[in-house]
Amino acid sequence: MASLPQRIVKHAATLPEGALVCPNALLHLGNRPAVDQALSRLARRGQLLRVCRGVYTRPIETRFGLRAPSVETVIGALAALWDETIVPSGGAAANVLGCTTQVPVQPVYLTSGPSRTLRLSAQVIRLRRAPRWQLVAPGRPAGLAVRALAWLGPDEVDEGLEAIKRALSPEDIAELAAKRAVLPSWIATPVSKLAARM
Repeated sequence: MASLPQRIVKHAATLPEGALVCPNALLHLGNRPAVDQALSRLARRGQLLRVCRGVYTRPIETRFGLRAPSVETVIGALAALWDETIVPSGGAAANVLGCTTQVPVQPVYLTSGPSRTLRLSAQVIRLRRAPRWQLVAPGRPAGLAVRALAWLGPDEVDEGLEAIKRALSPEDIAELAAKRAVLPSWIATPVSKLAARM
């Protein structure tokens, strides 16, 4: 009969890239203290990666060796697990939309949950609690625009909107305009002017 760590590794191998392995989901394999100890040992051996307390994922095997799953995939899985909204930070959004050429050195995400720091192999990922208006339209270009404008600040919002306008479709701009009610006035006013010109 296979040992508990072997059964956990076998179970993890059936999961897609970035799927999370949590102790409570493994209680059919053994009791909680034994599962916790097995997960800890597997993480020390490099067979699992510890993301944060009680949350693991499996490394991906490539022809060059093991690598961590993509940050975006793990963040998506964590958002579902914790039932939180987690979105890229304003700096990352501004880069995607062409408002800046700066690329964040460390991944930072905004969350509806508490601020925390995660590890994915050697990479540190920061989750920062953000106000509700910065989390609108998750996974949508209009949401990226809101976060990019928040990152740029009141002094650069008009210039930022010009760059964003080139990156968004008319439907995305209409969706952005539909979010004006929850945005601060320094963003809502220029967005209203942009929507009126469309």
